[in-house]
Amino acid sequence: MTFALHGIPVSNGIAIGRAVLISRAALEVSHYLIEVGQEEAEAKRLLDAFEQVHLELAQLRKGLPKDAPQEMAAFLDVHGMILADPALAEKPLKLIRTQRLNAAWALTTELNDLLEQFSEIEDTYLKERANDIRQVAERVLKALSAQKKENLESKEPPSLRDVGVDSIIVAHDIAPHDMLRFKEHAFTGFVTDLGGKTSHTAIVARSMEIPAVVGVRHASEMIRHGDWLVVDGEHGVVVVAPDEQLLAQYRVLQAKAEAEIEKLQDLKLSPTETVDHVAIKLLANIELPEDATHAIDLGAIGVGLFRSEFLFMDRNQALPDEERQYQEYRQVVDLMHGLPVNIRTIDVGADKALGAGSDLSKTGTSPLGLRAIRWSLTEPEIFLTQLRAILRASAYGQARIMIPMLAHVKEIDETLRLIEKAKQQLLQRGQAFNPNIQVGAMIEIPAAALVLPLFINRFDFLSIGTNDLIQYTLAIDRSDHAVAHLYDPFHPAILNLLYNIINQAKRANIPVAVCGEMAGDPSMTKLLLGLGLTDFSMHFSQLLLVKREILKADVAALKSRIPALLMAIEPEDQAAALESLMA
Repeated sequence: MTFALHGIPVSNGIAIGRAVLISRAALEVSHYLIEVGQEEAEAKRLLDAFEQVHLELAQLRKGLPKDAPQEMAAFLDVHGMILADPALAEKPLKLIRTQRLNAAWALTTELNDLLEQFSEIEDTYLKERANDIRQVAERVLKALSAQKKENLESKEPPSLRDVGVDSIIVAHDIAPHDMLRFKEHAFTGFVTDLGGKTSHTAIVARSMEIPAVVGVRHASEMIRHGDWLVVDGEHGVVVVAPDEQLLAQYRVLQAKAEAEIEKLQDLKLSPTETVDHVAIKLLANIELPEDATHAIDLGAIGVGLFRSEFLFMDRNQALPDEERQYQEYRQVVDLMHGLPVNIRTIDVGADKALGAGSDLSKTGTSPLGLRAIRWSLTEPEIFLTQLRAILRASAYGQARIMIPMLAHVKEIDETLRLIEKAKQQLLQRGQAFNPNIQVGAMIEIPAAALVLPLFINRFDFLSIGTNDLIQYTLAIDRSDHAVAHLYDPFHPAILNLLYNIINQAKRANIPVAVCGEMAGDPSMTKLLLGLGLTDFSMHFSQLLLVKREILKADVAALKSRIPALLMAIEPEDQAAALESLMA
């Protein structure tokens, strides 16, 4: 019987093939108390399992093929660091020694506690890092299972002979090291129960340009091994057991999509301008220094958003020091060869797993709590360390500082004071930096949008974070599934805010970009052009798709239709205005 499942589209294209199921890792491990006197032997068994996984990861890292996605090495490094964190084994060892829990029981107890802590984090990107910890723990459980031949459900990927050019991987979730194994064999798509736009599956799928839909709840339970599937990575649809007619229709769409992707490559070197010759800047959002290479290859003229919190998230034992941060920022600056690199200062909320260098536990978990610049200003030494590292990188290119979530004058003044203090510290050390480094602000709080002159008067550039601007304007917690359907980028209030921000900045002759999801969505390109936007920053995989829309757009015509759209309050009026704009 044909039926469709819906999830989050994370990598465009259409895949058609047979399902290859990866069984969900079973955490229903054996629960029993070990005999008195066997505590140290059980503790050693757990430590041996950790060591075995450490060796496995090291072998995988060493054996990475030259053409493996660069993210693979980074993911393996992250898992290695999680595994090496003494805190991961500390509590299980204590449970073994004090309560005589068997090793698997003790480890899953700790894992459940950690996953519960991550579930309370509001930042979607950081929340998804819980999967890293779960995947590492599951690998240790497998090692324990192998030691005692326990009846732990296998999470081994299917036999590689089952994976072929017509195979679509279906799983509850996919660990990076499992994806690496599949990389050796051709397959056409991914479907997972878990994950979001920044999950590992999503990142790797995009890097491999393979259609993928994640967050398809219960997919791994409803799809059977060998089922024919269609994965529509653009619309987030998975069709199970399509009939011949439907299959034929999707094959036509697939061929058309593949031809269009091939054709996109021709756009790399063409100037980015509209039919009425309005020049548009396309910049990239990156999370890893290595992403800069992809950005350049696809024609980005700079990095509009470098999410520096990734560096802090990966060091579980301590926050990265100034030298380590400097090396990472310098790498991006070097790779961009003189093009601008906007380094956003750390944007986190509460997260103990970020590092042991600061008491992060006192931060709030609410989207309205202590996060982003609010947190940085409560940790001035950590903030100064990051500012010095960025400043040092600025001696070698166009590194620029971008501050998230500013709202108050006192926050702005204190931030600028600390930047000057960091400069003075480097002068005292005799270390080079660009004394005229540009400093920008993210506009993502309605209060900031409503008092924009404060920001125009104090900063060199602005960047609109539409994800948070929408969340805060509509009072929608993006991580709360109960209200997620109310998250609406087309809400009249949002469109009017965007228009006012962009045009106030333009009139003041200050650069303004959009770096949220809206900028990378080709279906919104015309809308943003009509609102006056000329600087777009997005995930590098979206650059050519958005560029294609830009090349077909007539900005003058689009702008002429904007007043009617902004005045449309009633849904039917707005729908008509949008239809006219997009025509």
